[in-house]
Amino acid sequence: MPDRFTNQARGANASAEASFVITPSDTVDLPEAIRQITLNGAGTLRWTGRDGVVNVTGVLPAGSYPIAARRLHATGTTATGLTGWV
Repeated sequence: MPDRFTNQARGANASAEASFVITPSDTVDLPEAIRQITLNGAGTLRWTGRDGVVNVTGVLPAGSYPIAARRLHATGTTATGLTGWV
C-alpha cells in the first residue's frame, strides 16, 4: 500500500503511526523514542527525554500525555498499563 505522507515531515501534533506496551526499566531504552504515553492506572512517571534529561511528574490521573522519551524508568514510575505512541 503506498504511503502518501512518506515525503512529508511529521509535526509535533501529527497522529501516531504505531504503539507498543511499555515495561519500565532503569537500564534499557525503549525500542523506539515515544511522542506520547497513555496511562491506564494513575501514578507518577520518571523518564529520560530524547535530550538525555531525566524528568519526573507528580501523580497523574489515567489518560494520555505528550512526552518525548527514550526511556521510562522503573524507579520513580508508579503509573500502570503504559502504552507508548510513536
